[in-house]
Amino acid sequence: MRAVILAALFHLMHVSLAPCQSYVSGVHSGADWLVDTIRYKAAIRQIGKDVVLENGLLRRVLRLAPNVACIDYVNLTSGQQLLRSVKPEARLVLDGKAYNVGGLEGQRENAYLLLSWVDSLTAGKEDFQFVQYAISDLEPFLKWRRKTWAPDTRPATGKAISFEYASTLPSFKGLRVFVHYELYDGIPLIVKWVSLENAGQRPVKIDRVTNEVLGLVEEESAVVGKPEEMKKQHGIYVETNYAFNNAMRYDISDQTTHWKTDAAYTSQVNYDFQTPCLLEVYPEKAPGISLAPGEKFSSVRTHELLMDSYDRQRRGLMIRRMYRTVAPWTTQNPIFMHLVSTTDADVRQAVDQCAATGYEAVILSFGSHLNMEDSSAANLAKWSALAEYAHRKGILIGGYSLFSSRRISDEDDVIDPKTGRPGGAFFGNAPCFGSKWGLAYRDKIKIFFGRTGFDIWENDGPYPGDVCASTSHPGHKGLEDSQWRQMEIQKELYHWLNGRGIYINAPDWYFLDGTNKIAIGYREVNFSLPREQQLILNRQNIYDGTQEKSGAMSWGFVPLTKYQGGGPEAVLEPLHEHLDTYRQLMAQYYGAGVQACYRGPRLFDTDSTKRVVSDMIKWYKAHRAILNSDMIHLRRADGRDWDGFIHVNPALKEKGFIMLYNPTKEKIDRTIQLPLYYTGLRQRADIYDSKGKMIRYALQNDRTIAFNFSIAPESYAWFVVK
Repeated sequence: MRAVILAALFHLMHVSLAPCQSYVSGVHSGADWLVDTIRYKAAIRQIGKDVVLENGLLRRVLRLAPNVACIDYVNLTSGQQLLRSVKPEARLVLDGKAYNVGGLEGQRENAYLLLSWVDSLTAGKEDFQFVQYAISDLEPFLKWRRKTWAPDTRPATGKAISFEYASTLPSFKGLRVFVHYELYDGIPLIVKWVSLENAGQRPVKIDRVTNEVLGLVEEESAVVGKPEEMKKQHGIYVETNYAFNNAMRYDISDQTTHWKTDAAYTSQVNYDFQTPCLLEVYPEKAPGISLAPGEKFSSVRTHELLMDSYDRQRRGLMIRRMYRTVAPWTTQNPIFMHLVSTTDADVRQAVDQCAATGYEAVILSFGSHLNMEDSSAANLAKWSALAEYAHRKGILIGGYSLFSSRRISDEDDVIDPKTGRPGGAFFGNAPCFGSKWGLAYRDKIKIFFGRTGFDIWENDGPYPGDVCASTSHPGHKGLEDSQWRQMEIQKELYHWLNGRGIYINAPDWYFLDGTNKIAIGYREVNFSLPREQQLILNRQNIYDGTQEKSGAMSWGFVPLTKYQGGGPEAVLEPLHEHLDTYRQLMAQYYGAGVQACYRGPRLFDTDSTKRVVSDMIKWYKAHRAILNSDMIHLRRADGRDWDGFIHVNPALKEKGFIMLYNPTKEKIDRTIQLPLYYTGLRQRADIYDSKGKMIRYALQNDRTIAFNFSIAPESYAWFVVK
């Protein structure tokens, strides 16, 4: 805990020592962009031979002649120079041959770059050459609509610039290449991507688009050692919208970030030139894209967030701020139940119970009688009537649909390139999104949501990056383009739904293309364990699963009825017999800002159960803004002692919300050093307990307080910080 504050204080001290750079329009204020309300405004302007992208938190400088090249990339908070050498702005492999887009040649020393060297560098003869640039205001990537609750999230603002390039080679006459940058207000973030427009007379085969190439300062040096044994550059966090792996984490799901060695860097310490200090961003399995005359192509979007700390808490706060900025739809967080239904009457009863307790949505769970693939007039009319019933009660309605982990047919399944037969997919057997069935599935989902008025889609087993060797599927030509084309089909569907206000649960990392929520990360069979074990395991899942993603981006699970085996000791039904556990589970999830899938046929069975559910929802809504704010993790659950976390938000009246748990059978009395730095409070904190009693604390120099608390056995306690 104290390490969090010390890291933040070091950060503040480091800010004040950051050198004033020649391109910076003024002296850095020394404020912390994660805490203070100062608005750092993005600006893009030409200064002499350079175009400067700067927002007070980062600066990136691009020399325009003799070709465009990045010559400066600085974190203005820490003063760290990220760049050590000039590289191309992008790299294309077209018709089987590699071509640079922009860039300069001739740098002899690659350990560092002096600006005085740049004028002597030259452009490559076959490189795509700079034509012109255009600056504009930032435009939203998705046309986001929402029907569900979200905090006051406004569209991101900033500036954008597009550099146009052309080739002097006759074979690429009419091929226009654009390198795009977006610079955001208030966050050290740049988004970069490449697009191609074929205005020529012949098709061009795109085998690879590397949309970012950076010669970065190495994170560490070693005389011997392989790239996989050395640390990568922690001064920059890179994320793209091309990730899948069902890991519930981006770093494992990422398919595009490649840390490579640089043989041109001959003065590096590593004897065999194996230092991983060259960043390239591209999807590994996406060659063979045919760009016909008149067609356009857009690469993955690379999000580059400059980091100013090694502290895990601070880095998590920065990443979560990035999501709120570029993907504000991830802040939506409706209160829903997971209904297991067999009849339409079950749906109406669940809607009535949601309306009676303050819930906001019903999602028909797997195993229910909903079939979104049935586009018959009767089926659409039935579910349209049920949606209308829910809407009259003020309740949103959604449903579950399985895509990937199922077998359809030999003609429609993914074809294994090793065997030439169905199989070999991530889930063993899976349909190809580019098959006739896959394209029809996409269309049926659109028809269902367009005709019924449903509000939520739970898309289980979405396309997980399978390649397909079929040459007869209409959605792709063959093995080479199969992954990219299937991803395009899925992304288009998510964009379509997001633009119509449809909330999307999907168990993979498609946040940057419009999905709203992913599993927090859990082992499903654990929900067959006894309830007392589930309580602790769930809190561990919450603690671990909200380090880089927010509570709103996560769903948990509560089996009201039997799930994955287990006996009466594992479930909550009959609900009125397990009210303490029911209340505790809701406190754990809602207290973390996490919606759980309360899966069963009903929310309550008696008036006493109804009161418990209603009271918990009323409590959650009373503190909803702060409970959906950033989380500082205090202590992970281990069953031996207290555990918990604190939500923080300097912009709210409730600056913090403390959630603490006691898993033991004895009362706990503790004094802890509570970190309040990220609440924005500087001198004092007024802390209220659940009964409204207030104690005033004076903040210490490190913005902590010695906080005293008591928790009853096998219970929890909460406090509001103002």
